[in-house]
Amino acid sequence: MSSAGGSRTELRVVAARRSIVAHIREIWTFRELLGGLIRKELKVRYKNSVLGFLWSMAQPVFLLAVYSFVFSILGAGFENFAIWLLCGLIVWTLVSTTLITSVTSITLNANLVGKVPFPRAVLPLSTFGSAMVHFFLQFGTFAVILMATRHHIEWSYVWLLPIALLALSLLLAASALVLSVVNVRARDTQHLLELALTAMFWINPIVYEYQLIVRWLVAHSWPTWLPLINPVTAIITTFQRVIYGAAAVDDRQLLPDVGAWWYLRNLLIVAGVSVVLLLGALRYFDREEGNLAEVL
Repeated sequence: MSSAGGSRTELRVVAARRSIVAHIREIWTFRELLGGLIRKELKVRYKNSVLGFLWSMAQPVFLLAVYSFVFSILGAGFENFAIWLLCGLIVWTLVSTTLITSVTSITLNANLVGKVPFPRAVLPLSTFGSAMVHFFLQFGTFAVILMATRHHIEWSYVWLLPIALLALSLLLAASALVLSVVNVRARDTQHLLELALTAMFWINPIVYEYQLIVRWLVAHSWPTWLPLINPVTAIITTFQRVIYGAAAVDDRQLLPDVGAWWYLRNLLIVAGVSVVLLLGALRYFDREEGNLAEVL
């Protein structure tokens, strides 16, 4: 648009602001669309595939076989090391799948964003929903493995798993909303995310025990709570404590043996922080939503 002096000013579309509650209500109103997008995500991923959803169950088993083989050669494992690995891998697969698919959820659906009126937040949330479906399929496979091997889990800690999954869900929903919008503004985000996920995998106690980090921190006079700054660590250690069923094996300390309340405290902190992050993510998404079509 030209001004009297011949200069040009940029037009910016400004959408009506909604409260967070109104935004959530709008998403709930479009829950059928959200469900349809989740089904679409699931169908597209395995379109023309012979095994279909079996691939989602095969992925953690394949990773389990690879890591178990490598660590058996290195002699770095311990009793029931395969179960320990799968406890972390099943959580990590949910995290990585959600982040990788959500970051491009808006850019890959640019035709919908520019033409059809609906709350755009359902796009990244649908990728999280799809990843959650795969998680439950993989967890079912894991349960079969546990029964087949007659592995003993810590039944007195099982009640922590739903809390851990809820806390992780809140965190991933917030991350999905933010990443999807940031990637619209800066397309390098999806490439940087791939690098970040590689680093994130190794800073989580998946292929090694949590207490190994603690011992290193103590040896270097660092605070032992530092690993818990990473919220995924609290989730993974909870799954390990519940499903692996022991805090120590063969006189080797794997996890803090301080009772269920230590794990509950960590989960509640993650859940509380995640709620704040989710509310902030909804506010940020609402602010940017009106300009997504213009940027795309």
